Amino acid sequence: MRVLAPSLMLMTPLQMAARRLLVLFGSQTGTAQDTAERIGREAKRRHLQCTVEALDSYDVANLISELLVVFVCATTGQGDPPDNMKLFWRFLFRKNLPSGALCRLDYAVLGLGDSSYPKFNFIAKKLHKRVLQLGGNPLLPVALGDDQHDLGLPPKYTLHYVAEDSPQPNGILLQPTAPRAAPSELCPFAALVVSNQRLTAQSHFQDVRLIEFDVTGSGITYSAGDVVMVQPQNCPEDVQQFCQLLRLDPDRRFVLKPTEPGTALPALLPQPCSIRHLVTHYLDISCVPRRSFFQLLSCFSTSELEREKLQEFSSTQGQEELYSYCNRPRRSTLEVMWDFPHTTCAIPPEYLLDLIPRIRPRAFSIASSMLAHPDRIQILMAVVQYKTWLSKPRRGLCSTWLASLHPEQGDVRVPLWVKKGGLKFPSDPDTPIIMIGPGTGVAPFRAAIQERVAQGRRGNCLFFGCRQESKDFYCQAEWEELVAKGFLTLFTAFSRDQEEKVYVQHRILENRRLVWELLSSRNAHVYLAGNAKQMPAAVAEALQSVLQLEGGLSPSEAEEYLAALERSRRFQSETWS
Repeated sequence: MRVLAPSLMLMTPLQMAARRLLVLFGSQTGTAQDTAERIGREAKRRHLQCTVEALDSYDVANLISELLVVFVCATTGQGDPPDNMKLFWRFLFRKNLPSGALCRLDYAVLGLGDSSYPKFNFIAKKLHKRVLQLGGNPLLPVALGDDQHDLGLPPKYTLHYVAEDSPQPNGILLQPTAPRAAPSELCPFAALVVSNQRLTAQSHFQDVRLIEFDVTGSGITYSAGDVVMVQPQNCPEDVQQFCQLLRLDPDRRFVLKPTEPGTALPALLPQPCSIRHLVTHYLDISCVPRRSFFQLLSCFSTSELEREKLQEFSSTQGQEELYSYCNRPRRSTLEVMWDFPHTTCAIPPEYLLDLIPRIRPRAFSIASSMLAHPDRIQILMAVVQYKTWLSKPRRGLCSTWLASLHPEQGDVRVPLWVKKGGLKFPSDPDTPIIMIGPGTGVAPFRAAIQERVAQGRRGNCLFFGCRQESKDFYCQAEWEELVAKGFLTLFTAFSRDQEEKVYVQHRILENRRLVWELLSSRNAHVYLAGNAKQMPAAVAEALQSVLQLEGGLSPSEAEEYLAALERSRRFQSETWS
């Protein structure tokens, strides 16, 4: 918020007269939306007329008439715009837009990024530059937020309980049969869980699953490299606890009405909706709450002691203590509410949608090919569970829920849809591919290998790494069968099976002659997927060493060669933290 204060002080007399601020956001995980809404609340406290809107929901043709806009945007993947600003992005970069199109616009750009990624806040920087090119007047330099730093209003909706004998809603917005349109976030397909198999040994610390969904009748098609989006839900025990804390009847039903004209209703909630459905499918009570949560929660507190603590957590001075209380131990929203019981039971139900963000869909690399498994989608999923100093282990919402689903339970369905992924494999059947996929990073490469084998393509080279051959060598029998048939060249790195740790980068160096021959003589494409910590940098360093040792390149030439491969899409990566 402090970053944006100068923009309010620098308003022209015309803007002060209109006192209208438009806040447009591009958000993938909800952080940019949360920040944009907080800016909106602050603007209203300063008596500005303020509208907060997703970039793709906004009619971009109206931008030429705007006087004051704050853009809040995240960067996703390898420098890509979030899904809800892609249409805006394409329009803004049309070549036929005149250079003075936005000459009336005063603007500020706030980017939210993670400095551990190479293209830190790439979208915010590019947006700032493009609006400037189109004649916009920046009120201050582009503000670049890092993941480590966080930045008496009516609720967004009013909640009206309905009579018990009113018509029942249709339930979850799913397509269990043939859909009229392709499944999407607003209308996911109810895919049947066909199998849920643990791939790691029972004695292994990490539970990794191969889960298969039946998408027959969905109209879904996909290629290797694509991503399946899954909409998770809260577990019944947490839903029950939440309702008890807030003294809510889970079976009571309500309708929502916007407090301001023009505000759309939440697309994923049926009308009417039960409290149980709202908490199970919509409110993300398992997420780590943001600073704005404590700020709004303090407004409802009837306990002086609790209110003081909440105000401290939402203050600038209290950020270090908030981090220690909340972020470091990964304390959930529900657990925070347990710690502030007097405040929690005083929360008006209509503020729940302002207070708690909606459950975001989770993305999984598809680990199968439709050519090998028609009407099926398979994912390779690590069940997220870890310890902090809190007594209860931390568990991933989506992975824990999916791991609990089994076909033996009956008709078990999961809301999902498919998106284009960041990895694109060569269409030329003679082009070899070098795939580097330690751990669950091997998922998109399993899809690519299945696809290419079904098409009769050879030239598939896989570097796979895990801890121990006997415990977490995913799909071992499948790989060995393909090696025997001549479809796959496989190099494995089992880091804990010997005294000296061995990783995929070591296997790349050991087989540098083959890697160089594939790159220099056969125009191979290189793909990397997996954890974003040290692995991507270590692999890049190993590839540069190959170029120097086998290709005779200098360090700077090797670096440029690798950069050229990336520019030409012959080197692609998909990493996550």
